[in-house]
Order: sequence, then C-alpha cells, then structure tokens
Amino acid sequence: MQRRGNGAAPMGIDRRSLLVGAAALGASAACSGTQANVRTAPDGAGFSKEGLERLHAAMAAHVERGDLPGAVTLVSRGDEVHVDAIGTTAFGGTAPMRRDTLFRIASMSKPIAGVATMMLVEEGKLRLDEPVDRLLPELANRKVLKRLDGPLDDTVPANRPILVSDLLTLRMGMGAIFTRDPYPILQAMAEKGVAVGPELPKAPSPEAWISALGTLPLMHQPGEVWMYDTGLTVLGVLLARAAGKPLGDFYRERIFEPLGMKDTGFSVPAEKLERLATSYWRNQETGRFDLFDAAGQESRFSSPPGFPDSAGGLVSTADDYLAFARMMLNKGEHGGRRLLSERSIELMTTDHITPQQKAVSPFGPGFWDKRGWGHALSIVHKHEPGDPRGFGWDGGYGTSSYWDPRTGVIGVLLTQRMMDSPSAPAAFVDFWRSAYEAVQG
Repeated sequence: MQRRGNGAAPMGIDRRSLLVGAAALGASAACSGTQANVRTAPDGAGFSKEGLERLHAAMAAHVERGDLPGAVTLVSRGDEVHVDAIGTTAFGGTAPMRRDTLFRIASMSKPIAGVATMMLVEEGKLRLDEPVDRLLPELANRKVLKRLDGPLDDTVPANRPILVSDLLTLRMGMGAIFTRDPYPILQAMAEKGVAVGPELPKAPSPEAWISALGTLPLMHQPGEVWMYDTGLTVLGVLLARAAGKPLGDFYRERIFEPLGMKDTGFSVPAEKLERLATSYWRNQETGRFDLFDAAGQESRFSSPPGFPDSAGGLVSTADDYLAFARMMLNKGEHGGRRLLSERSIELMTTDHITPQQKAVSPFGPGFWDKRGWGHALSIVHKHEPGDPRGFGWDGGYGTSSYWDPRTGVIGVLLTQRMMDSPSAPAAFVDFWRSAYEAVQG
C-alpha cells in the first residue's frame, strides 16, 4: 500500500486508491517472453509442474487482456525457486520483462524499515518503549485535535509522548483519514507536503519533512488508534538519526549487502535504468491507464531523493526481495549469519493491535477480520482462496510479498499498475490462489 503527496491525489478516497494511486491498462503485451527458473527440492517439498503451469496461465491472461503490461512472479519453498517473467516493461513496448527487472516496491519497503529498527534496538541505540522526543524533538509536546473535522487550534495536550513502538505499529495518532470531506487537518497536511496519497514525499530533506509535520496537531492520542501510514514515514527520520548516517547508507551496510540485495535502494543508478519498468495509474475520469512514473532518466527514481521514504520509497527485484523474505522466514538468519535475533522476529510478527483499536481503525472492507499488524508488517490470521498467508505486505504501485512459516512458501508478485480498488486487485488474487494451489506435499 502506498502513499503520500502534496495534494496531487484527492483525500479521503477508498483504502487502495488513497494509499496507492490508480493503475494501468493499455496495449496488449505478448507472453512469449516468459523466463522461468526452477531448482529442484526434495520430493513433496516444492511445487507441482501442473500447478506452476496454471500459475503462469493465470498471470499471462492478465497481460493478454491488457490489464498489465507485464509481471514478474516468484514462488519459493525450501531450495526450489520458480520465477516467471511475463509480458513487457511498458504498455505498447517491446522490452520484455526479465527476472532482474526493477520495480518500485512501494509499501513492501515497510518490513525492511521494521528490521532496521529492531537492529538498532538490539544495539541499544533505540528502545521500543522510549519517547521519540530524544531523536525527534520536532514531535515533542504534541497537541491533539479535539475532533477530526475541527479547526487546527482546537486541541488538547497529548496524554503521553509518541513512542518508538507507536511508529512501528502505526499508532502515533497521525495518518490517513477515509473521508471526502475537506477536513482542515487534511488540507493542512496537503499544503505542507506531508499528506497520505500516491506520491512519495518531495521534501528536500528529512529535516524539512519532519519539521513540517511537527507544526501540525495529531489526529488522535498516541497509542489509541491504528492509522496508515505516516508513522512509518516518521520512522525513517528516526532511524537515520539513531544510526548517525543517511538511511540509504544504513540499509545498504546492514541489510542489503549482507543479504546480497544488490539491486535494492532508494534510487536506480544510471547503468541500471534500462531495467526499470514503467509505472501506470488508472485515470478515474477517462478509465484509461496513464503514465505515473516513466522509466529511464525521466523517472523520479533516476536520482537520489532528498527525503528517502522508509514507508514506501524503495526499488527492488524479485530475487532481492526473496533474500529478505528468506531471512525473515529463517528467523533472522541468512547464509549462516544472524542479522536479527529470533526474539526480534517474534516481536515483529506479533499482532500488537487490540480488538478495541481495530474496532476504531477503519481500513479496507473486512481487513481486521482476517489481519493484524505487527512491527511494520501485516499478519494474516485467516485466509480464503486468493488471500496471502503468513506475514508481509503489499505495495500500492502493484506489488505483493508474503512468507508463510507453516508451509515455508514465499511469494513475490511484481507489477507496476497501481491499485485502484478497496479490494485486492484481480492479479493479486489469482497469484496467491495459484501459488498455494501449486504447493505439493
């Protein structure tokens, strides 16, 4: 799910369109450019050939209909990995999707921010129960609106400071409001460039962004209500200050390089830009799919951002994200090296949102009936065919990844058509249904 902006998207629309924009259709793309890679797992431990063929057919159908220009899918279990690259990187284009095509992963960035936080907690540079005031003085002495639709000066003092854990669990008291009404707080957030919407922050620096946010009152008392997704954007500023270095450098040194995630970052180097897929959104007035972010030098991701957004700003590949998901599935270990303790993984994958908080925290239809929220990721408690299982999250630019400790299955779906519905996109449903149906044993 994704994200924010400077008023470019209408505030208060449904969950997916607010958090992630809208999406792409266009010229049909041929599916003959498929790339598949399979490694053999022990008998009964991997996937069935017929099931994988059905998965390919289901995803290829979306491309053939023009729902997507292309997609990269990855399913893994044990040592077996199956990657399928279907279609092209742009509507009407000829460049085929490849296993190493680069995608804007949007809110699939969030679990990575959670891991970074727990690393700093283990080192004693942060505490989950400490106020953020020490490192984020801009957010000290908060005021809270008496009512969401009230004037910005009609406030009461916060009952307590915002805690580090409030950022991870999205309970800092600030975030998306699902209304079309022109609430003063929503207008003020848009004017200051800190609103929730499809655009990534355009602030020239983390300091500028957090200073702008700090001029506004909170919407709710800290710790009371789950609100997507401002807390995890704030978290990026906190992490950089706690680590004593830019967020991208910290991620690269502590997460990306140890995991071999050589193509993941907040921007794309010039020599890799030809691998970046084009991103689209659906124009709600015309019904057509318009360009959201170009590929190549015209992409916003062709140069480092002034403010690297920990909630949704990363670019990655299927194999890079597989390495991250495997580390999470392996309880913090990768290649015989421990990056995070089992206890930290347990805390990340524990549902921290109480039933009372879920009752007053609207999101998508039926979201809390099946889900919970841990530290910067979603927890699937119940699932039906077409639902993911285990832990992970979706990205509003058209991406999804979950890992399931019960079956050992990891799934990664990468497209660049923005979500534009309160329900899971059809491609997501077909991917997860087919991936689990392909599991054998």
